[in-house]
Amino acid sequence: MELGLIGLGKMGGNMRERIRRAGHTVIGYDRNPDVADVRSIEELVTKLEGPRVVWVMVPAGPATQSTIDQLGELLSPGDVVVDGGNSRWTEDEQHAEELAAKGVGFVDCGVSGGVWGLENGYALMYGGESEHVQRVLPVFEALKPEGEFGAVHAGKVGAGHFAKMVHNGIEYAMMQAFAEGWELLEAVDSVTDVREIFRSWQEGTVIRSWLLDLAVKALESDEHLAELRGYAADSGEGRWTVDAAIDHAVPLPAITASLFARFSSRQKDSPQMKMVAALRKQFGGHAVSASGAHVDGDTPGADVLPPVDG
Repeated sequence: MELGLIGLGKMGGNMRERIRRAGHTVIGYDRNPDVADVRSIEELVTKLEGPRVVWVMVPAGPATQSTIDQLGELLSPGDVVVDGGNSRWTEDEQHAEELAAKGVGFVDCGVSGGVWGLENGYALMYGGESEHVQRVLPVFEALKPEGEFGAVHAGKVGAGHFAKMVHNGIEYAMMQAFAEGWELLEAVDSVTDVREIFRSWQEGTVIRSWLLDLAVKALESDEHLAELRGYAADSGEGRWTVDAAIDHAVPLPAITASLFARFSSRQKDSPQMKMVAALRKQFGGHAVSASGAHVDGDTPGADVLPPVDG
């Protein structure tokens, strides 16, 4: 099938390549002309044969809203828009209604896989009406990991981003647990090789996981994480998870605590946040700060909206 893809950053660019490897045609647009296939969204739409499917992979918030507004003016009845960014689930119904008024379908899709997705595949959680989801299934099949699992029609519009939001909340808590254990091991004089302890946990233990593997990888390149500043951003998804828990009276003590622990990185330096920063770099290619470096926006609330590659 043909797909229009808007946003060719760390994830979007790799997604384009994986879809093409599966034999589909992808026409990509990005503000960076060096990676774009066309010069504008208008050109992208004209090059696609109807009925069209256009996947939006841009930062959540105003950038996504602006892109969907523009597509609403350019697309035709029967076309489908997929929002694969980290939009808040509460915005999905608004986007679906806006496009439905023009006869255009809408699917929200939470995407997980980071910089490793090109080779390993992307976990996909999508929401929307079945007829719209069916139109996008060939692309979902191209992007997902091999095997039976890795993609799910989570429910109605908004369900995909809600599922991805909860996934990210769980991710917060797991990273925080590894970070706290690592700091405690580093603090004890009798423990002489923390890196090898982490490595030993990779086989036969109940905490073995991809995150543990990434922690070992980070420690292999910087044994005591001395080159990193203990700063880790908190994306909007962690906060949204806690907001949803409050709205639905669901206790989330571990996830909530892990969110507040990120605020410790607003301090001068945080050993735990060195590990969290290292893990985010390993799985998502997120930027890290060198030890002693100043980070712009080091204030609470500076990272409310998550980047699409978060």
